[in-house]
Amino acid sequence: MSLIDVRDLERTFVVRRKVDGGRRRVRDEVRAVHDLTFAIEPGEMVGYIGPNGAGKSTTIKMLTGILVPTGGHLRVAGLDPSRDRVALARRIGVVFGQRTTLWWDLPLRDSFELLQKMYRIPPARFRANLERFVELLDLRDQLDTPVRQLSLGQRMRGDITAALLHDPEILYLDEPTIGLDVVSKGRLREFLRALNAERGTTLVLTTHDLQDIEALCDRVLVIDHGTAVFDGPLPALQAQGGSTRTLVVDLVDEAPAIEVPGAVVRRVEGPRQWLSFPAEASAAPIVAAVAASYDVADLSIQEPDIEEVIRDLYSRGGV
Repeated sequence: MSLIDVRDLERTFVVRRKVDGGRRRVRDEVRAVHDLTFAIEPGEMVGYIGPNGAGKSTTIKMLTGILVPTGGHLRVAGLDPSRDRVALARRIGVVFGQRTTLWWDLPLRDSFELLQKMYRIPPARFRANLERFVELLDLRDQLDTPVRQLSLGQRMRGDITAALLHDPEILYLDEPTIGLDVVSKGRLREFLRALNAERGTTLVLTTHDLQDIEALCDRVLVIDHGTAVFDGPLPALQAQGGSTRTLVVDLVDEAPAIEVPGAVVRRVEGPRQWLSFPAEASAAPIVAAVAASYDVADLSIQEPDIEEVIRDLYSRGGV
């Protein structure tokens, strides 16, 4: 039996709007999610992506029991999320990048101790988990700092610790790296990979950052207009959509357009040049070729955003 089993899931909302200059109100039904079917097995790391308004957050809210589906079949860890919210809460962890589950005015340590009481975590297990996560996420110096005084990266690591103290089988992450610097993103990704490898925790990640998906997920679910339009590995999605990545090259001095196999110069501004190459291709040989033939001051890679991937997918008849 799949850990998460979704079949023909549907959620509609009723929206009332004024017409005839505000003299009359009409009732519209908006289908936020419809005909959504997928299954996730224990230990999988799945990226759940799509443009704004596609239905990602609505789906996560149904998976966690916050919203009741309008129709379809939904089971998480064998439970009906909306009917068994208390039992399910002990088996899942949730992190929302733009919200916090921590107490704003309390030191981080106090938030963790309150969560121990709420989840009724045995003291020995709580101490062992807290010690491990504090060490891995480098939070020891922040334990006695009020949450409101933490940086965004520190607060995010605190939220992830809070979500994992009770050893959940599933961890839902909604934009976990939003606003984080490169170092904080890297540290967080390493931790999540280790968590999955060592504990077998199932991860469901929603994000607009495809680098998060590349670093963590073996599988990608793409949702658009409330239904799944792709389910498979990220390279297959990028190949199907025909998207491109961009290598931004800062040369020491201005030069003619760079010529290397596998990439095409799309733009030149002074010593900076933009080279595009297929999203599914490795950047390593292109970077090596540029570095071997030109005097390079700096290099960076720009990933295609998910809106572009889906737009290309539709334009090429991929869905």
